Amino acid sequence: MLIDSHCHLEYEGVVEDQTGVLDRARAAGIKGFLNISTRRSEWERVVGTAEREPDVWASVGIHPHEADAHADLGASALLEAAAHPRVIAIGETGLDYYYDKSDREVQQDLFRTHIGVARETGLPIIIHTRDAEEDTARILREEMEKGAFPALIHCFTASAGFGRTVLDLGLTISLSGIVTFKNAKDLQAFAKDVPSDRLLVETDSPFLAPIPHRGRKCEPAFTADTARFVADLRGESLEELGANTTRNFFALFTKASPVEQGA
Repeated sequence: MLIDSHCHLEYEGVVEDQTGVLDRARAAGIKGFLNISTRRSEWERVVGTAEREPDVWASVGIHPHEADAHADLGASALLEAAAHPRVIAIGETGLDYYYDKSDREVQQDLFRTHIGVARETGLPIIIHTRDAEEDTARILREEMEKGAFPALIHCFTASAGFGRTVLDLGLTISLSGIVTFKNAKDLQAFAKDVPSDRLLVETDSPFLAPIPHRGRKCEPAFTADTARFVADLRGESLEELGANTTRNFFALFTKASPVEQGA
């Protein structure tokens, strides 16, 4: 049993055949899906899919690329959306200094707003960080001093030093298909050392298809390929890694019930 802890089921490349995408994933042994929002206009659709599909859950949040367009988004909007019974997470949010599609100060302010909502609701915050390790770590440390909150670094591709920092802060780490890429040697080395109780797997579908699917649209079914690769990397069976990552998912996303998706 595996959970795709981060996919975009409303994105082009998936939404046109959403039913088929989910059916293929279920046939591949994927028993749960966290459908991620990146802008406010997606929230209704993301939640709607989770209402319709009992093994799909929703997040509400603003991606750093969209920060400028949501600079005036207050905590109240997130809190209201997060109250829905199918919303189990806040995000994705964070910092992206690689593309710099939004002002960095606006990204940081909105990141802190999301953290505050995560702290208030107890829902985990899903963090995107790219080329922003120093500021991400600083904000996380500063905010943890104000009060702890559950958090996840999704699609982890950062340095081992950053990884150790966020693990020390109590965060969970999720690996995507990037870990299977031939040039991801540093990430593969770090993936071997992530504690078994702090690890998740994801697709970030429709992006980042793992080997052997590179060059194709990524689907949640490919969670199995990433999980198999990570299990081999860590010297574990696929069954062991699946059991651990599934248990970790429900330990982190406590608002989700394994009963809902037949576990």
